[in-house]
Amino acid sequence: MQTSISIDLGGTNIRVAKVCNNEIVSIKKEACNAQGTEQEVLQQIRLMIDELIDSNVQTIGFGIPSIVDTEKGIAYNLVNIPSWLEVHIRTYFENLYHLPIKVDNDVNCFVLGEQRFGCLKDFKDVVGITLGTGVGAGIIINGELYRGLKTGAGEIGCLPYLDDCYETYCSSGFFSKHNTTGEQLFQDAINSDATAKQLWKEFGYHLGKLLQVVYYTYAPQAIVIGGGLSQASEFFYEAMRKSLHEGFIYPNELNDSTIRFSTLANSNLLGASCLP
Repeated sequence: MQTSISIDLGGTNIRVAKVCNNEIVSIKKEACNAQGTEQEVLQQIRLMIDELIDSNVQTIGFGIPSIVDTEKGIAYNLVNIPSWLEVHIRTYFENLYHLPIKVDNDVNCFVLGEQRFGCLKDFKDVVGITLGTGVGAGIIINGELYRGLKTGAGEIGCLPYLDDCYETYCSSGFFSKHNTTGEQLFQDAINSDATAKQLWKEFGYHLGKLLQVVYYTYAPQAIVIGGGLSQASEFFYEAMRKSLHEGFIYPNELNDSTIRFSTLANSNLLGASCLP
């Protein structure tokens, strides 16, 4: 029986799960002590792991929202955890548990989970995009993760767009500019608020332009979109699709590809459980 512990580290929450034979059997969630010291956050993760680990656990996998040296297991410059500038995750947890420790970018974990267990199982060349506080991509080419140097591949939100970058227009930052949140605007749209519906259409337009960049760069067979904002897809999908097709010079490529929205619960944790 393959058993592992998976950690999904975020600036807002930390989630830790025990995964047995590719199924989550238990899960814990806590608010992250994001303003704590490096050691305080490591200690918080350790205590959560201690509640789930047992003698059957064979590996521990981490999904980290930043760039990662996967060979050495080092995470760098976590924006939402200021004290985490260079954290030797593998060394710290190997010394504690004497188990193999895998560390990767969180969006890589997301796309790996979707490709192994979710809606991308039938494809080998795929991109996973998460929409939330930021926007990022995980890339799988011929069935294998493509990370680039220190998992820097897929930082699509940092690309220049209009007066800033794509992240400003394709993440929660877009709604902050309008003095609201994605969650609030989602509820307003459900309640048929015309302004809310229009803002979601604008969001979809910008996302469509980002998808053009993804297709021009990677030409994937399929794209999966996840993250908190994807839950409102009914309000931005048509605008996104129209924007994507508008001016795209290889329409046959789009016709042969597919875009799906994630329905797999805890794909990040499942992906972290099977990191190569």
